[in-house]
Amino acid sequence: MNSWLIPVGYTMCGALLAMMLMGIAFSAFMPSLDRWNRGFFISFFSLLFLALMPIPLLLHCCGENIKQSALLRVGIALWGVFWLLHLVGQYTDIFYYIAPDHLYVRGKLFPLLIAPLAAIMLFTIGALIKKRKKLTKRIYVALLVYLLPTAALILLYMFAPVDILISFWMVLSAQTMFGLILTDSMEQYMRQQQEIARQRAGIMVLQMRPHFIYNTMMTIYYLCKQDADKAQQVTLDFTEYLRKNFTAIASESTVPFTEELKHTQAYLAVEQAQHEDNLFVQFDTPHTRFRVPPLTLQPIVENAVKHGLDPDGDPLHIFVKTRQTNNHSEIIVENNGAGFDPAANNDEPHIALNNIRQRLQMMCGGELTIAPRNGGGTVVKVTIPLQNPEAVQE
Repeated sequence: MNSWLIPVGYTMCGALLAMMLMGIAFSAFMPSLDRWNRGFFISFFSLLFLALMPIPLLLHCCGENIKQSALLRVGIALWGVFWLLHLVGQYTDIFYYIAPDHLYVRGKLFPLLIAPLAAIMLFTIGALIKKRKKLTKRIYVALLVYLLPTAALILLYMFAPVDILISFWMVLSAQTMFGLILTDSMEQYMRQQQEIARQRAGIMVLQMRPHFIYNTMMTIYYLCKQDADKAQQVTLDFTEYLRKNFTAIASESTVPFTEELKHTQAYLAVEQAQHEDNLFVQFDTPHTRFRVPPLTLQPIVENAVKHGLDPDGDPLHIFVKTRQTNNHSEIIVENNGAGFDPAANNDEPHIALNNIRQRLQMMCGGELTIAPRNGGGTVVKVTIPLQNPEAVQE
């Protein structure tokens, strides 16, 4: 062996070990990987040179029963043939032998020894192509990135001594495959989080305050005798409020701010019918050409009414404003009520506002902040990045 190949070999072996350890570490601690994928990739990087390893991943991603798979049984059979030939090779020099100078020398039938590994890779590639419609595009590409070069190098290894090259490329392509599958898992994780946020919004709608509904119905009941026209208007406002609430359950994307504004106005109209001398609202919303997650503004205003309205105290004033900065749309809701401590734990307003905060971040990269208002009360500000600042100039 050439003397310069020795340090190159040691360097490559060190790099292989480092890459394998990095793959194991990422697999163990990456939160977006589910339990099955985490266990698989830890095993995969620990036993990287088992050509059989990609088959369970392919079957899992296709949603097939691994234990009953004919492909896996064929792979295990070929893997058994490979080790049987290795065992035979211990007693003959037809596959390989160790020369007196301790060098590894290939025998005449060395390609036959490697043939089962090549067959495993080729069978797996064939199965991957056949099952491609069951896979996401990213996972399909990720498996191809690993299988095609590895199969090519194993075929080359049957006839040429490319030990270090095949080992290095297997680890490199495995890292690439892992990266692609990891990004796919992260996208699925984000979609799951968005679905959870949507379900929370639905739960929040379904958990509307019973006393609010009761009081509204009683208000309509008494108004039917005292002021029939007003009773009709409150009924229409309450119907609009309910319709907007239940429409929000089915919404999986952002909605125009004008829809949220109508929803909020319908809610406030019902509340003002019950507290007409104790609740005053001012709107200053010149900027409306932007989108928000459903149930953004209305729950903020409802929190202000619920926790700021005191029948025995001063009237509650609520101010709803919007404005556009260079890069953001802003919604500002102020009230002169008692307010609540932003640092308090287990405070009911935090549940609703934290829900809004999470959906803002996930659905449009927005933020929600809470601060005391000068002179008493609370200020809640929603900030949403402009998707195209030039297209929404007023």
